[in-house]
Amino acid sequence: MTEATSADITGSGEETMAMRVVEALRDDIVTMAMKPGDVISESDIAGRYGVSRQPVREAFIRLAQQGLLLIRPKRATVVKKISPEGVRQSRFIRESIEVEIIRRLASQTRNDVPGVLAALIGEQEEASAAGDSRRFHILDELFHRTLARLAGVEYAWQLIDDHKMQLDRVRYLTLGVSSAQRAIAEHREIVDAVNRHDPAAAEAAMRAHLARAEVLLNQTIRDFPDYFE
Repeated sequence: MTEATSADITGSGEETMAMRVVEALRDDIVTMAMKPGDVISESDIAGRYGVSRQPVREAFIRLAQQGLLLIRPKRATVVKKISPEGVRQSRFIRESIEVEIIRRLASQTRNDVPGVLAALIGEQEEASAAGDSRRFHILDELFHRTLARLAGVEYAWQLIDDHKMQLDRVRYLTLGVSSAQRAIAEHREIVDAVNRHDPAAAEAAMRAHLARAEVLLNQTIRDFPDYFE
């Protein structure tokens, strides 16, 4: 589990503290610092973050609603196992929105787009070469968020982000240097189509890129069967 101090979590009011605990725990669950099936308690989390149990209780409820925790009355709360159907639905939502984003971006003419995207891919290459999978994942997220921003629909990325947590858990289980290099190559194909102002090719490249989620899901089910429902 990632370290946090009370300064990281505390803020003005129980609502602020609850949201910060949600963010910290969600990050630990999504990045697999907390594994499916791990047992957690309100008292342990409250002590770790230096807060009362009330915001932790609220955070647990919100994370349960997001499908990341399983709260069992009078029994231990556990990190919920990954739902294959949840992963597939996350991919459906993401693909539906990102296809429209990339078509919109490829239809536009903006002088800043090639340079911005080339710089992001360059940073991804550096992270991959360093074997820094966590940084690569962050840069991967930034690449897709930037596509939405450049297309003028950054809020659309927030909709994706709210529904892709199960998919991200799978990605963190499989993100290594080889898969990072493949992702970078696919990013380049997307960018090339955008730079040519070819919406159809951009859509095809994006669909092919996101279709790998099913391959990754099947791989992780084989490699980590205890992590899945």
